[in-house]
Amino acid sequence: MNKLITLLLGSSLLVSAVGCDVARTSSDAPTSVEDGVVVENPGEVEETLEDASSEIRQDQLNSDIRAREQRNDWMGDQTERADSDLESEVRAKLEANIPRAKLTIDAEDGNVVIAGTVPDRREYDTIEPLAKEILGVKAVTMNVEVVPPNNN
Repeated sequence: MNKLITLLLGSSLLVSAVGCDVARTSSDAPTSVEDGVVVENPGEVEETLEDASSEIRQDQLNSDIRAREQRNDWMGDQTERADSDLESEVRAKLEANIPRAKLTIDAEDGNVVIAGTVPDRREYDTIEPLAKEILGVKAVTMNVEVVPPNNN
């Protein structure tokens, strides 16, 4: 019964992930990783921080990670990941560890592109190492700017 529930949950996550072509750490992150895509109000990070730091969102991130890990355990090779899985896992990892970021993640054949903004250099420097912690990530390309938060 548990395997059936896990399979159904994993399948629904896969279907919902296939519908998206990029993963975003916040609703105000860019909608694409293409050069020239603008982040609206990049210095306003309080709403992004509040959303990413909420207990409900942290539970969602942990549930997403567990479901993908269980599905990959069941499917076999941990290092062979679907692009949508890589996008989702990198997004969850970055959102949980850099809650003020406005990032968009795209993956293709293990190559991950991350675009958007972060509020300081320390957070910028943590993006690539965090992304590379995810099994299946071969390379990381960053199109990320450091934009200090607005102090109103």
